[in-house]
Amino acid sequence: MGDNKPISQAGGKTSGVTEVPRRYYIAMSGEKTRIAVIGEVLWDVFPDSTRLGGAPLNFAAHARRLGHEPLLVSAVGNDKLGAEALARIAALGLDTTMIDVSRHLETGTARVDLGDGEHPAFTIVRPAAYDDVRLTGERLERMAAWAPAAVYYGTLFASREEGRATLLQLLDAIPHARRFYDINLRPGSDSPALVGELLGRAGVVKLNETELEVVARSTGLPSEAQGFCRAGASRYGWTAACVTFGSRGCAVLAGGEYAEAPGCPVEVADPVGAGDAFAAAFLHGLEEGWRAEEIARFANRLGALVASRPGAIPEWSLAEIAG
Repeated sequence: MGDNKPISQAGGKTSGVTEVPRRYYIAMSGEKTRIAVIGEVLWDVFPDSTRLGGAPLNFAAHARRLGHEPLLVSAVGNDKLGAEALARIAALGLDTTMIDVSRHLETGTARVDLGDGEHPAFTIVRPAAYDDVRLTGERLERMAAWAPAAVYYGTLFASREEGRATLLQLLDAIPHARRFYDINLRPGSDSPALVGELLGRAGVVKLNETELEVVARSTGLPSEAQGFCRAGASRYGWTAACVTFGSRGCAVLAGGEYAEAPGCPVEVADPVGAGDAFAAAFLHGLEEGWRAEEIARFANRLGALVASRPGAIPEWSLAEIAG
């Protein structure tokens, strides 16, 4: 799918990734999981290019490639970037029927500072079009009838009161969906009270090691990965949790089992989007009923593959992951 080319093409070296044992590929059930995905659609502005992104969109695109059926709930502006975003989202094979066009807010943008190459920093313009999402009663009824098995959300969208209210409406409309909270803290959109509320509404939680320290301080949970996952599961009722360590791998708690898996050595071309691909692979493994170690290894490999290529939604195929 050559549909996520930057507006201004940036150079970058593509690198391979350690192969996944073929059993990961053949273990896939072939059943599509319906996933409601709510949050921001925006353009990531790099020093040399502008690329379509936003964690929910990136997650949805990678989940679709893993064989699932995501439905993105968001909004773009009535502007050139909005029209381009809708066209590219459709080209990714994603349903755009729940993406609004805001009459008064511009399509979202975020300036990206790649920093150390593992943890990019984002400066996000707010309010943006995705802050103007409206879920009418008719839309909520349609979503309930669609009956997704899972719902994905983050912190940024809910950091404004309008977004928080819309998210809670959606969660209430699909109470049986597995609630996947990908924390994704951003400066100025990381209220401890909000994070605590969203943790309490989640069934599955993913965060990176920097976010772990922040959340541990604000909640009083342990700052060590296994302690955090188990204590969070005990306090909030999570069925699964994950902490990512960048190039050093990750830790996963699933089905009461805790496992850590080392990272996959790659030459990083672009870290933006790798965590979102990891999140899609993490949820995929949960839906497939894999053990914690299998989930951790699979998610590490997909995240590393995406990091080895430019763009948040680069080309990749299941055959590559399966070897």
